[in-house]
Formats: sequence, structure tokens, C-alpha cells
Amino acid sequence: MSSKNPALSSKVLQGIAQTGRVAPGEAMTVEGAINKSAFLLFLVVMSATWTWSQVMRAGTVEVVLPLMWTGIIGGFIMALVTVFKKAWAPITAPVYAALEGLAIGGLSAMFEMQYKGIVLQAVALTFATMICMLVAYRTGLIKVTERFRMVVVTATAAIALVYLVTMALSFFHITVPFVFAGGGTAGIVVSLVVVTIAALNLALDFDFIEQGAGIGVPKYVEWYAAFGLMVTLIWLYLEILRLLGRMRRR
Repeated sequence: MSSKNPALSSKVLQGIAQTGRVAPGEAMTVEGAINKSAFLLFLVVMSATWTWSQVMRAGTVEVVLPLMWTGIIGGFIMALVTVFKKAWAPITAPVYAALEGLAIGGLSAMFEMQYKGIVLQAVALTFATMICMLVAYRTGLIKVTERFRMVVVTATAAIALVYLVTMALSFFHITVPFVFAGGGTAGIVVSLVVVTIAALNLALDFDFIEQGAGIGVPKYVEWYAAFGLMVTLIWLYLEILRLLGRMRRR
């Protein structure tokens, strides 16, 4: 099955499966992937809580800026390593989660200082969205068909391209307000669209886990699948946080 998430795609599963069959006890399971996902989420929350507490104690995000940049850059590097060295996922995925937590904690504290209570709302909406998507997937309300995959993959690629172009333009002091700033109607609509696409990616991630367990890929793929799910959840949380911030600015 396919996912625009760089970690999860049908080609990944096909490539891993071609390495040969594994013994039943050494094969990926859905339960194993869920347990690994829970552990990675725990690491994200723990490191995010630490940077959050540092900001709240000092009253300024500047005290954790070095940690935030370490998390952003280090997390990106670990993500690339995990994608290209999938068998290393049992080590790189936990490191990625811990590093991302450093960045998320600082960013969350920054939003919280501007808009009281926004982080709790964003966390609640993120988990509510994940649960709703899981229920919709398990009950067949959302079916991961070829057309569904194509639409989600295309939309996600378009969003990634827009963000890359926008960041490139920012180096030349050219801003696109409705993408990264602004609380107007256009900005809110864009955020709603991005949040929707991020949520739909969860269905593709669930499908990857189910398909991987079904074809009996090696055990380390549980960590790899958990890593991919964390990538989507972190993206979803940040987009919901941004959406709520824009709505508060109105």
C-alpha cells in the first residue's frame, strides 16, 4: 500500500519483502507496531515536556532556542537516516522521537504564551482526529483504494512543494502570508485543507501497518512503521496548532 509519508509506501514493503521470508516469531505484527508507536510517542512527550517546562520557568523561548534547533536539525537528519537505512529504525526512530520532542516543546510553549490554553486544545484535537481516522479505517468508512491513495499522495506532494517554495522565497524577504502567517479567511482555509490532508495520511499509515503484518516482513519494520506514524502525527499536531493560532488571531 502507498503513503506520501516518506517512510511508508508500497514500494518500501515490496522491497523489504523481496529480501526473503522470515520465521513467524520474527515477523512484524500489528500489535508490535502499536507498542513501538506508543513508545515513540512517550519519548516525544517526555522531551517536549522538558523544553516546555524550561520556557515556562524562564518566561521566554530564548532559553531553549539551541535545543529547539538541535531538535529540528537533528530530527531531520535522523528521519533521512531512517528512510535510507530502514534496518536501523530500532535505533534511529527513538532518537528521532526524542529530538522532535525538543523542538515541539519549545514551539508549543511559544504558542501557549501567546494564546492561553491553545496547546491543550491542539493535543486533544490531534488525538481525537487520530482516533476518528482509526475508527473510520477499521470500520471501512474510509477505504484505502488506489484512487484514494493517488489523491492523498498528490495533495501532500503539492503541500510540500508550496512549503519548500515559500521557505526559499523567505530567504529573499518575499513572504506568502496565507501560508505561514496571517489570521485572515484565506489563511484559515489553507490550514483547514492542510489539516485534512494530514489526517487522511493517517489512513495510509494504518494501511501500511496492516499490510506489512499481513505479508510477514521482518520485525524491525515495526519500528519503521512506528517512525512513519510519528512523522504524520507530529505534522498533524503542528498544523492544528497553527490553525488554532490563526483562529485566535481573528
